[in-house]
Amino acid sequence: MFTIPTEAIGSIPRSNTLMAAQHRFDAGQLNAAQMEPFFDEAVRDTIAALEATGSTIISDGEQRKAHSFATYSVDNHANFSPDGIVIPFQDGHIRQLPRLTAGPFRFARYAYESLALAKPYAHLPMKQAIISVSAMSLFYPPQGIADYPRDAFIDDLLNEQEKEIRGCFAAGAEKVQIDFTEGRLSIKLDPTGGILSSFIDLNNMVLSRFAPEERQRIGVHTCPGADHDSTHSADVDYAELLPSLFELKAGSFYIAMACEKDRVRVLKIIARYIKPNQRAFIGVIDVNSNYIETPEEVCQRILEAAKYIPLAQLGTCDDCGYSPFCDDVSTTRETAFAKIRARVQGTAMAASILNESAHA
Repeated sequence: MFTIPTEAIGSIPRSNTLMAAQHRFDAGQLNAAQMEPFFDEAVRDTIAALEATGSTIISDGEQRKAHSFATYSVDNHANFSPDGIVIPFQDGHIRQLPRLTAGPFRFARYAYESLALAKPYAHLPMKQAIISVSAMSLFYPPQGIADYPRDAFIDDLLNEQEKEIRGCFAAGAEKVQIDFTEGRLSIKLDPTGGILSSFIDLNNMVLSRFAPEERQRIGVHTCPGADHDSTHSADVDYAELLPSLFELKAGSFYIAMACEKDRVRVLKIIARYIKPNQRAFIGVIDVNSNYIETPEEVCQRILEAAKYIPLAQLGTCDDCGYSPFCDDVSTTRETAFAKIRARVQGTAMAASILNESAHA
């Protein structure tokens, strides 16, 4: 008998109480110590709700990532300015990264700190999502920084992420997931693939610092973006990304798929390029839609994927986090948990059918 592993990607929508407290903090009406009870309550409630879905591995829903999945490590950092690279979304709204103004580069906070605070509330194994070094490389301004060359920044960046990943494992993470949403976007920015190649190289510089058994516990997530039910790169052909994606020295790949128009074509590409020691977690839940998939619909998507992906290398996931940016209220917490339940139940249903077929 085999099972199909299934995992959430990361963020769960914050409660109204937590968002109101965050607004007061940003306005200077609360200090960091006064925020702690709000974070604790949100983490405790999120973990309890995730465990109730039947999940076998959970997270804290990124409740302590105050503003976004991409900038948590440098929020309120003295060496940053808010006027960095702009990322446009297809509905017309934008997100803007912060810009590094001086070296040396150091994290203001690490994901393993949040993990350590969440662990006491959890009864199941936990995973921790972190932002990629390739995304953080965009913090460095194109015009450079006097007395702090880009090469010195990259060295510091690689050291900081190695420290973060090792810290997550030391804090008890079963898995560490690197968010690589900029992978598909890079093709849009540079159709020649040059930026993508540099991103792959950067991430492999970090991954190469870990032993093979450690890398089996590290995954990479790719999607076309998910913010206010919009994307930044869904119009980019997956065929331009996936061959390079599997060159990353990671054990798991979480691939947004439910929102794809031609899933079979993408599944065939995955089957062609996935390596024997890698597992593809196929997205079976569209987080940019408030429609709640049924377990039966999820099951059918998995059975479709199983026609192309070897069962020993197949997993399932949501396409993305449900609220990567904290102010995104396009999806409610109730809808997110309902979708997760459908994924868990549908995955179990598909595994049961595939087991029966294998022994028929």
